[in-house]
Amino acid sequence: MRKIIVFSGAGISAESGLKTFRDSDGLWEKFDLREVATPEAWARHPKLVLDFYNVRRKQVLEASPNKSHKALVALEKKFDVEIITQNIDDLHERAGSSNVLHLHGEILKARSTFNDDQYKIDGSELNFGNNCKHNAQLRPDVVWFGESVPKMTEAIELCKEADILIIIGTSLTVYPAANIVDFVPDYCQKYLIDPKEVLLNGIKNLTVIKEKASIGIPILANKLL
Repeated sequence: MRKIIVFSGAGISAESGLKTFRDSDGLWEKFDLREVATPEAWARHPKLVLDFYNVRRKQVLEASPNKSHKALVALEKKFDVEIITQNIDDLHERAGSSNVLHLHGEILKARSTFNDDQYKIDGSELNFGNNCKHNAQLRPDVVWFGESVPKMTEAIELCKEADILIIIGTSLTVYPAANIVDFVPDYCQKYLIDPKEVLLNGIKNLTVIKEKASIGIPILANKLL
């Protein structure tokens, strides 16, 4: 069975109503992310950081998978599909995708500040005083700006097995994740689905589908199936 690696970014979730960081009306326009999405922010004012992610978590829980998420599930009928996502929501899983690797963490989980153990968040809020079993404060299980991406090595190994790479809803400017395209085999077919101009840096063997995810992914899925 041929292997498809899907590399998804915020654009696929935007059609479910979740704000992206980089769009003109995105989160960078509304928040100084140095104050809510860095280790330094956590050290200065953890409650503000928790409040920021509590709002985002509630938005994720209220959102639903869209046509693009569901079209990717259909590919599992014929292909071995692995999704590598920059997104911290669970919309791929709720749509029914079997194999999802979250490079930047999962907003519906918490992480211990004692030893990095994961905990599922009960409800939509993680608050100051919510501690792990070692009595250490829990933080959002999210990779902040300036932190390493611990699952990057696993993602690279998956990419080495790709027969087909599908890139969706990402500007390919967030590193190190954007380097993923460099690790697929030379023979790998590559597809980029995005309505905007994306800096491609000479990516070979690439087909561009200049559509938003909910249109472009069903088109590609029908072609591949």
